[in-house]
Amino acid sequence: MQTNMLESKNRFSELVKRAQAGEEIVITNRGVPAVRLEPVRTLSAGAASGDILGWLARNPLPAHARRSPEEIAADIQREREEWS
Repeated sequence: MQTNMLESKNRFSELVKRAQAGEEIVITNRGVPAVRLEPVRTLSAGAASGDILGWLARNPLPAHARRSPEEIAADIQREREEWS
């Protein structure tokens, strides 16, 4: 569906519902397509964390940048002491 700015302003709630239902909604400005309404695609927390873990597995830190949790805690403590 294509609609102009004024019509979309007056029918915004309806257009949002139609877009959420899967209909493509294009809003024009002076007859030229300007924006498209589409539903937001959300990821579950598990899917998002899986994506991150997959990316980390494919892009590991270089050896010189890897530290254990204990090393990180010691570095944080040392930096805090330097600020005191």
